[in-house]
This record gives sequence, C-alpha cells and structure tokens, in this order.
Amino acid sequence: MKVWVIGHVDAVLGFALVGVHGEAVDSVESMNQALDAALANPELGLVLVTEDCSKLASERMAQLKSSIEPPLFLEIPSPNSTDSPGISFMGLAEQSIGIRK
Repeated sequence: MKVWVIGHVDAVLGFALVGVHGEAVDSVESMNQALDAALANPELGLVLVTEDCSKLASERMAQLKSSIEPPLFLEIPSPNSTDSPGISFMGLAEQSIGIRK
C-alpha cells in the first residue's frame, strides 16, 4: 500500500522529505486531474488531501471520503491552517477510520 499526498505545495514538499510523494495543486482543474490520477493508480492505499485543496472539489471529495473502495481519502490540515489547532495527524487518521479513544 502506498501513500500519496495532494494539495498545498508546502505539504507536498514536506511529505516528500519523508518519502511520501504527491502532487501540488492550485486550481480546480489541477485538483480534478490529481484525483483522477490517484484513482487510476491501483498501488495507492491512502491519499492525503490538504483541506484548502479539498475545498476546490468539495462535492467530489465528499464522495471519495465516504467511499469504502480503495484508496482511502483523508483530509488533512493545510500548512497555514488555523481552523483545527491541536489536532494531530494520528488523531485525524483514527477519526477517519472510526477509532475512538
């Protein structure tokens, strides 16, 4: 299972430092192309999408996040986001797959 990141350029560069590749997007068109590419890749198991870019295709992202078919789409905070202070990546992952503590 491979992990892929779609979103803000700073997030994509940051994840690349730890070996997670992805695609930076900045428009609705580039977001939809990145989502198409992720769906076409059978090796992907998890696709991380920054919240600012998720909003570029909000209806489509809502469908993808609720799908049980791989890959799993998980929305993560944008690098400059102040909407969700104190929420960790692990907390988001646990919440997305239904683990409660």
